[in-house]
Amino acid sequence: MDKIFTKIHDICRKFIKNEKLMNIIVKLVSKEVFSYLLFGVLTTVVNMIVFKIFKDRMDVLIANIIAWVAAVIFAFVTNKLFVFESKSWAPKVLAKEIPSFTGARVLTLGIEELGLFVMINLLHLEKVLTIPSLVSGEMVIKLIIAVVVVILNYIFSKLIIFRKKDFSKEG
Repeated sequence: MDKIFTKIHDICRKFIKNEKLMNIIVKLVSKEVFSYLLFGVLTTVVNMIVFKIFKDRMDVLIANIIAWVAAVIFAFVTNKLFVFESKSWAPKVLAKEIPSFTGARVLTLGIEELGLFVMINLLHLEKVLTIPSLVSGEMVIKLIIAVVVVILNYIFSKLIIFRKKDFSKEG
């Protein structure tokens, strides 16, 4: 897969001479970003399916928490193995990754819950955003908030949780 992105970068270099812009493109058009987006979409699908199963059986905020738990478990494993390629399952590594991953996800869950509460319980936007015979307003709102959450989760995962330690700077 690395060869594909190298080829894309080579093609871009033929047309883009601005080095700063090229550096941004190289960072954005990468295996890591592609993998994160792919597994982010799959995590969102897990979240949405579980949410849909439970939302009509209980309060939407409780259904959202159940969906969140399922999605976080799926996201941790896929992010660890396939996106950030943190292959170690050593207790010392997991003792750092699991709490920081879960903590970041709790923060974005809070953002998601607040967004759902405000948009559904206070503003009643689910009535406006319903697409008749296709999708409920709650699902539309959840999808809008999911985009924000995916971006925030990538930032936390990249900069804090699965950050590759630079051993060259240690003495």
